[in-house]
Amino acid sequence: MTPHRTIDKWIRENPNKVDLIFGLGIWLVFGFLAGILLGASGNGWTAAILGSAQTLPLIWRRRHPGLAAGSIVFAHLIQVIIMAELMPSQIAVPITVYTLAAYAKRWQSFAGLAAGFTGALLASLRTGAWSGGTTLEGTLANIIGLGLLVLVAWTFGDLARTRRLAMQTLEDRTRRLEDEREQERELAAADERSHIAREMHDIVAHSLSVIITQADGARYASEQDPQIARETLATISSTGRGSLREMRRLLGVLRNDGEASTRPLPTLTDVPDLLDSTRKSGLDIEFNAAGEPRRELPAGAELTAYRAIQEALTNVVKHAGPSARAMVNLSWDGRGLKLQVTDNGRGAGALSTKDSGQGLRGMAERVALYDGHIVAEPATSGGFHVDVFIPYTED
Repeated sequence: MTPHRTIDKWIRENPNKVDLIFGLGIWLVFGFLAGILLGASGNGWTAAILGSAQTLPLIWRRRHPGLAAGSIVFAHLIQVIIMAELMPSQIAVPITVYTLAAYAKRWQSFAGLAAGFTGALLASLRTGAWSGGTTLEGTLANIIGLGLLVLVAWTFGDLARTRRLAMQTLEDRTRRLEDEREQERELAAADERSHIAREMHDIVAHSLSVIITQADGARYASEQDPQIARETLATISSTGRGSLREMRRLLGVLRNDGEASTRPLPTLTDVPDLLDSTRKSGLDIEFNAAGEPRRELPAGAELTAYRAIQEALTNVVKHAGPSARAMVNLSWDGRGLKLQVTDNGRGAGALSTKDSGQGLRGMAERVALYDGHIVAEPATSGGFHVDVFIPYTED
């Protein structure tokens, strides 16, 4: 960083120290020493005291602009009354008017301008026509000259105020934008966590339900028919490997790993494979498809439909009990896709909030993303049914 930038940064970061140094410098040169030099007229110490009163308040000119200006104006009034010698008015007054215009309240700014004009008039009259020191033309020239000095100081201060307020507005706007971006990042992270939780639940819950059911069957079959036990263990192995592949794919996406599997996400064409995998758990499933789609659903909507069927069948396997039978109906109409999964088991009574909360809530969240709706409740004839509708996405 260059020296002048370093100095500028220090000045901006330490305004109180700058005012202290600046005020003491003005007081020493134009207040105290200037007053002492006027000692030839016999009132040097009086001039030094008045000069100090007119310059020392500049030390807190930005912290307390109104108080500093009042002190300086009072000292100048005393000067006008008791003496007419040259005092530090030409320095203190423009600085005070500038400070009021730049940092004080608006009414204080205009009051400082008016006081400056009044002071210019009184000082010119005090040293001019009333004392016989100058002609009327010279007095008018003094009034105009001092008035212009006050006006220029006030104008520059007002411009500084406008620039400072504009910078504050930009800083506030930048801060708000940063806060909004941070909130958006937090919302995006929360949404992504929910998405990951749904994906992991759908992948793990279904596979584990099939594996647990098959493992229980293999344990009992091993005592009666080892061949059935071997086939069941093969199903468990195949289901576990498939779930592991899905987990690796999901984790690869999270890591953004270029070597991760890029196998397409499941769609409605993969539903028969899902049904075959679930049937290996011993669940009897009937599948019916009707109608033709008017237009294709987005890939995410097809994944949502697949996951809805997967979650519904997982709940049947977990809660419907032995000898349960499930029916999966998939139909298209002019508005969109309708899915219905029903069973005749005891799942309605066995399903608890703890068991169903994560899966059914995740299913509802998925469907809501595509403006669909879901109904999951006990069927009037026994068992449980899940109805899902996903509309077409209209452009």
